[in-house]
Amino acid sequence: MNTRPGHPYPLGATFDGTGTNFAIFSSVATSVTLCLLDDDLNETPIPMTEVDAWVWHVYVPRVGAGQRYGYRIEGPWDPDLGHRCDVSKLLLDPYAKAIDGQLKDSPSLLSYDPENPALLQPQDSARATMHSVVVNPFFDWGGDHRPGHDYSETIIYEAHVKGMTMTHPEVPAEIRGTYAGMAHPAIIAHLKKLGVTAVELMPIHQYTNDTTLQAKGLSNYWGYNTIGYFAPHNAYCSSREPGAQVAEFKAMVKALHAADIEVILDVVYNHTAEGNHMGPTLSLRGIDNAAYYRLVDGDRRHYFDTTGTGNSLLMSSPQVLQLIMDSLRYWVSEMHVDGFRFDLASTLARQFAEVDRLSAFFDLIHQDPVVSQVKLIAEPWDVGADGYQVGGFPPLWSEWNGRYRDTVRDFWRGEFSSLPDFASRLAGSSDLYESTGRKPRASINFVIAHDGFTLADLVSYNTKHNEANLEGGADGANDNRSWNCGAEGPTDDEEILSLRRRQQRNFLTTLIFSQGVPMIAHGDELGRTQQGNNNTYCQDNELSWIDWDLDDEQQALLEFTSKLIHLRRDHPVMRRRRFLNGPAVRGGESDLGEIEWFTPSGKHMKEEEWSQPWARATMVFYNGDAIGEPDANGRRIKDDDFLLLLNAAPESIDFTLPDTKYGQLWHTAIDTGGDDDSSEFHSGDTVTVGPRTAFILRNPRGL
Repeated sequence: MNTRPGHPYPLGATFDGTGTNFAIFSSVATSVTLCLLDDDLNETPIPMTEVDAWVWHVYVPRVGAGQRYGYRIEGPWDPDLGHRCDVSKLLLDPYAKAIDGQLKDSPSLLSYDPENPALLQPQDSARATMHSVVVNPFFDWGGDHRPGHDYSETIIYEAHVKGMTMTHPEVPAEIRGTYAGMAHPAIIAHLKKLGVTAVELMPIHQYTNDTTLQAKGLSNYWGYNTIGYFAPHNAYCSSREPGAQVAEFKAMVKALHAADIEVILDVVYNHTAEGNHMGPTLSLRGIDNAAYYRLVDGDRRHYFDTTGTGNSLLMSSPQVLQLIMDSLRYWVSEMHVDGFRFDLASTLARQFAEVDRLSAFFDLIHQDPVVSQVKLIAEPWDVGADGYQVGGFPPLWSEWNGRYRDTVRDFWRGEFSSLPDFASRLAGSSDLYESTGRKPRASINFVIAHDGFTLADLVSYNTKHNEANLEGGADGANDNRSWNCGAEGPTDDEEILSLRRRQQRNFLTTLIFSQGVPMIAHGDELGRTQQGNNNTYCQDNELSWIDWDLDDEQQALLEFTSKLIHLRRDHPVMRRRRFLNGPAVRGGESDLGEIEWFTPSGKHMKEEEWSQPWARATMVFYNGDAIGEPDANGRRIKDDDFLLLLNAAPESIDFTLPDTKYGQLWHTAIDTGGDDDSSEFHSGDTVTVGPRTAFILRNPRGL
């Protein structure tokens, strides 16, 4: 086959309309062979003889979109020195824009002798592994434009492509569980009705279906097992044509953008699917193990693992940093996504134990003209020492606020001494983020995420019920801060069911009325249950998928959630761009009157009342006439006033509305109990708020 030298950059396979340039990095290879595969997986080997700065490259004419390929790398097998080259393995291109197939449970994926892991045992993996695919980079984006929602206007909806669409009756069966299903008008109509401004998609980078799970009859559902950082996951494509997932993903983004909805990707750059030293040889391990993975000092046979998944990428390596940055830029520039949520983000910036704000990773992000301009969200913890790093990330970054989750859960289940911390979280968590120059946008507020109970299960189970995962209950979190409201799991007790409905509404109301950026997990607006399973990572079935067959109560919850979200979108007093001026532990209260905190008697909270361990009820005034920041056009913002009457106690409490200084006429905006008979109140009135109920009043401007 006639070939040309080609170019060392860009890395990966680049189709130009007449042929394809292939380029791959390996500093340890003694030879590299590009293998083109036909439909029967027969190989056409093409030796790569051109090398520039350890980048091997070749241009192959008449090779175009849809062509399957892989690499065979000759080089040292010496685990003691960290080298694991194995020419018998057909390797995935780390820069592959699409990947075809799934792993088969085969010993050929392993490079070692199971009896002696230090001994090379070559077996050809071509028919058991996945294959890289050349893609067509051309796509008609038409008039696509990024919605560009400000953080203060953002409501995030965490969604799973398959779980969101798999059972929806209006989505045609042939596109359920796919990017095309996610782009279907019925799904978009639901998102619009709900009022969210961004979908945060759980991992869509190509991931593997673990053979260990396959052996148990389970499968990887969540997708936190990436093997291709440029490739949309092929199982979410409605077409079986190699590479079709790229155009289908782009069409999904285009459809969501047309609906004014941003697309944020949950990305897993902290580890790969190759696992620990006993894992398969699929890509990076066989290409240049020591350049891509962090190995244990003094024992380079083993991988330094801060992720709990077997390996960690070597964040001090120029090749790793280049891989990550090239990937991020690709998804922004070519795939038009609007931001990223970084799984176990602390791992990406580890320097010894703590998150190093001066790490190369942060430097690269900060100075990059493309990546720095999109939404960047960190999951600020990992399993390493001092892995809980909430508040530890630098400017530009927002963070999943785990302290918000824990505090709000504690408050509504009636824990004592939670009021000062609750006030900090409601006011935007300035105690965590303001010292680094950040704004309320830094706090991604959530009560529920994919990892844990659903909202309905949070109020229905005291303990996890993960039997379906076949791990003997060893998996999943044990400290859930959940409360079953009086019975474990399903019950016919109407009093308990009523309390559960009220608690779900309490959590949603608190989330929407908190300063910061709210995030809702998909299906929580519908009362979705996982039957007490708080770790459905391997449950690709009805247990995890949204059930769209809604009863009256679920429909009512959807209407309630939509009302809440649209209320927030209509009222800037609930979503300030700047922190409140007062101290976080006093809920931002200051002489400016932006927010004020009262006892149920209508008196300002005194120091001793803040510290009362039994304080489980409070009244909060949101002053719509004291918003310090201007709007997008530089004009002063004026809004209605709100009174939040929050009662987390097990008994009804009488609240006395404050004097006329705060407003004469109040209208019911939200009642999580749903049993208020009056819609109008006056200053000084006594309002009885039922047990464990949030009651929100609105004072229209000027009344």
